[in-house]
This record gives sequence, C-alpha cells and structure tokens, in this order.
Amino acid sequence: MEPTAIAAVVAGYLIGSIDFGVIIPRMRGVDIYSHGSGNPGTTNVLRTMGRKTAVFVMAGDMTKGFAAAVIGDLTGTEAVGFAAGFAAVLGHCFPIWHRFRGGKGVATAGGMMLWLEPILGVGLLAVWVLLAFAAKRASIASLVVAAALVPGVLASGHRGWPVVWSAAAATLVVVRHHENVRRLLRGAERRIAA
Repeated sequence: MEPTAIAAVVAGYLIGSIDFGVIIPRMRGVDIYSHGSGNPGTTNVLRTMGRKTAVFVMAGDMTKGFAAAVIGDLTGTEAVGFAAGFAAVLGHCFPIWHRFRGGKGVATAGGMMLWLEPILGVGLLAVWVLLAFAAKRASIASLVVAAALVPGVLASGHRGWPVVWSAAAATLVVVRHHENVRRLLRGAERRIAA
C-alpha cells in the first residue's frame, strides 16, 4: 500500500472512532452506556432519547463512513475508498476515543456506500428503513442489509479488493449483531418501539 493509502485508512479509522451515539447523548447529560441495551447506536438512542436525537446520531454515523470513503477514494483508488470505509466501520465498532466500546457499524457502512455506490447505498438505506419499521426490529433490517451488501457490490460491477473490503464490513456488522441473533432465535428480540 502507498503511504497516502495507509494514511487514508488510518484517517478512516480515526474518523469512525468519533462515536455520535456517545457524544450527542453526553451533550444532553445522558451516558448512553448506562441506558437501555448500553449500546451506543441509533436504536438504543431512539429507545432512550427519542426520534430526534436518534436521527442526529444516525446522520453523524453515516457521515463518518461517507467522509472516510471520500478521503480514500480521492487520495488513492476506488479500492482505497472501500478500505478506508471499512476502517471507519471498524472504528465505529471499536473506537479508540471511547475505550473501544462502540456500536454495530450499520449506519457507518451505509454512509460508505452512499459515496462509493450511491444508487446501491440509497437502495440499502430504503430497505433498512422499510424492514425496520415493518418488522419493528432494527436488527432484522440490519442483518438483511448486511447480507445484501456483497451481492449488491458485485452486481454493481466491482471485483477484487472492493468486494473484499465490503465483505469485511458486512461480516463485522453481522458479528456485532450476535446477541441480537440469539434473541431473535429465542423470540426475545426487543422491538424498536413499545
């Protein structure tokens, strides 16, 4: 990897480590780690603090993935854009600024795709919103979108490293949902709203 590509990937990780799910609630006097599921993600913020705050968190988390992909894509190649986007997802899940206690990476991965493949990104976002509110469980929407990411990237004509980094992002999202999968199998997964 070229030095500029390495710098873009490192920048992607550091940007991804800025956790809006922690910062925005903290600005309003709430330690999100001590509320609900304790996860600093959009769904827990929604349950804990309501829609308005959750929208800001989701927008911030998507912006991180978008910004990282832009930096990678413009300073390197398309593959570097995917690598930097994945680094942002990794940073979101394991943020250096927040003792590596992060979210699940869905919105950040979505933001990455909005830059790298805008039509696919918008399509995945629409599917997530429709499924989340139809099923009343964000985890189902997140898992379906993660499963659709690599096929979508392949269908968009990508091969090689962009597919590898997309697969890494999708895999990380699925792994971060392991507790949700267990609850879904038991029929005990929490609903988005009561």
